[in-house]
Amino acid sequence: MPQAKQSIGRPGFVRYAWAVVAYNVAVVLWGAYVRATGSGAGCGNHWPLCNGVVLPRSPKIETIIELSHRLTSGVALLLVVGLVIGAFRLRPKGHAARKAAVFSLLFMLSEAAVGAGLVLFELVADNQSMARAMFMSTHLINTFFLLTALTLTAHFASGGAPFRVRGQGTLGIGITGGLVALLLSGVSGAIAALGDTLFPSMTIAEALRQDLSPTGHILIRLRVLHPMFSVIAGLVALGLALKLLKGDPDPGTARAARRVTFLVFVQLTAGAVNVLLLTPVWMQVVHLLLADLLWIGYVLMGASSLAGSGLVDGAAAPLAFSEGSGSGRGLAARHRPGA
Repeated sequence: MPQAKQSIGRPGFVRYAWAVVAYNVAVVLWGAYVRATGSGAGCGNHWPLCNGVVLPRSPKIETIIELSHRLTSGVALLLVVGLVIGAFRLRPKGHAARKAAVFSLLFMLSEAAVGAGLVLFELVADNQSMARAMFMSTHLINTFFLLTALTLTAHFASGGAPFRVRGQGTLGIGITGGLVALLLSGVSGAIAALGDTLFPSMTIAEALRQDLSPTGHILIRLRVLHPMFSVIAGLVALGLALKLLKGDPDPGTARAARRVTFLVFVQLTAGAVNVLLLTPVWMQVVHLLLADLLWIGYVLMGASSLAGSGLVDGAAAPLAFSEGSGSGRGLAARHRPGA
């Protein structure tokens, strides 16, 4: 069934939505730099103040790094508030971009809460507790949810069709399974990065001895799980992308699947390089950037494949999946009666 394109309108808002996604990725990377350089305690255990004041005098470099991260995070919050305002002013009632923007704000607020908890409970700098690992994992999960909501807001604002997962058969299960696998890979990566920061190694041999030692710290023993989870997640994402490409998908899904395919290979290569170089700070940031880009690419691939071929009239119109088609063309988008 041919589909009418949804009127995008206000291209400035579309550019703004994608800019908010890019800015938040940059903030996430700066947060990783804060952790990797041990600067998380640069403002002491004070939040939102820094060492008990708004602007500390003669700050140390760690204080400057931590304070700059807080300031950029504050700007990110304001940008997301602007995203919500824009979505409600420039998109009609029931538009999918409105709902996604609201979720973006909710996850942004929870992101701030988790970050504040890390500081107030002093789970930063040289803290080696499992509580810190749990907070870091929660932080990573929330960050991925935030990027998901922001990406979908920009996607829907750009005219992307809304979708649903329930009733999508094996496609919905596959997309969800890939998200879970990537999330587990990300969580294990956050723990591994924390272990690398707290227990650095001078040589590969020393790192292997630390990993295999039965008396080693639990953060060291846990970091060996990351390569395994990463390979599994990469294979799941790659397999789904190749299956979608083989199924002759619509152009939007095909583009997203090709990006995911490319990013899986680049990310796995970067992971190997990161280990061989003994996880220098700059490579940790690059590795996280690729993880964020892969997550965003996978979200877009999932959104496009679940919705079928792209743009519809009225963003509230749901889409149905034709079971048993075995191809992207089987993802027939059609309006629910009365939509």
